[in-house]
Amino acid sequence: MPKTGIATLPLHHGKAPKWLFERMVSLAREIAFAIISEFGQEEFLKRLSDPFWFQALGCVLGFDWHSSGLTTTTTGALKEALKGMERETGLFIAGGKGLTSRKTPDQILSHASKYGINPEPLIYASRITAKVDNSALQDGYHLYAHVFFFTYKGEWAVIQQGMNQSERTARRYHWLSSEIKSFVEEPHSAICSEKKEKRVLNMVSRESKEAREISTMLARQSPEKTISEFNRLRELNLSKRHEITVNDIDPQKLYRVLLKTYERMPEDFEALLGIQGVGPKTIRALSLVAELIYGKAPSFKDPARFGFAHGGKDGTPYPVDRIIYDRTIEVMKRAIESSRLGNHEKIQAIRRLAGYFGI
Repeated sequence: MPKTGIATLPLHHGKAPKWLFERMVSLAREIAFAIISEFGQEEFLKRLSDPFWFQALGCVLGFDWHSSGLTTTTTGALKEALKGMERETGLFIAGGKGLTSRKTPDQILSHASKYGINPEPLIYASRITAKVDNSALQDGYHLYAHVFFFTYKGEWAVIQQGMNQSERTARRYHWLSSEIKSFVEEPHSAICSEKKEKRVLNMVSRESKEAREISTMLARQSPEKTISEFNRLRELNLSKRHEITVNDIDPQKLYRVLLKTYERMPEDFEALLGIQGVGPKTIRALSLVAELIYGKAPSFKDPARFGFAHGGKDGTPYPVDRIIYDRTIEVMKRAIESSRLGNHEKIQAIRRLAGYFGI
């Protein structure tokens, strides 16, 4: 089973010091070049979609092994490392943290226009993966970082991260285009997380299939009818054990969104999820009506299931050794340069070393 999925990390603030980030960029460039030149762009995407491998990459680059900042700093280092080298690597990176994440579609379009790539399926993949992890999978983590990797062939991978302020944790979500059969049913092939949430509305679970179908049907019917059914629920004295509440849903706002879905007539749940304005509260309200009126309950199970090379930024397990770090960058750089000139001995040596350690 491919190790694409979810990782949960403690929420840490701050950023990498300049001297460390510069080295992260240099080493990330050489590692990316080595993998792409040896195995191709698709293999590099596969590795990025593996939360274990990505975590190891962040550790090799010298960031804190269990910090939320590992995600944004490592993806930032990769983006900086490969900027301007897209023609040589065949790999493009868009998005980032905060406001930069909202520029992802424009950045995809910019890269695509330069190299004759069809941007529409890539922009759609970027938007729907964010919608799934923010609205269809409601685990208490709100997305604040979204990075989209893609190749000139249209293959792609997504790394995005959400924040749970009250728990002071962050959760990272990995996607890989070649492993996805459906955006809205079990899109994460495998999950890794040390923490499982107790209350999760998981509309992309296989168990939620009927709830998705009823929710889509509700979105296609007259908003007045759906709102009247919803208002009946507000009058019920629901058990405290119930996983969904109606207290934070405004019927007037819901009506405006349902008017839009009624006009669009989405053919399935994925189309419903893709409509602008359909967010967590809309999905939550529709799933509530689907369960309590039509008896089609969604899944409430959290999909999460349960080594340093250069030290860590905060000195864990030991401070970053700058001399050894610079030496690693130099060795990788020489190996790549020699390989380009036709001398594959150093690359072969690195490969034999990896095989020796079972990597």
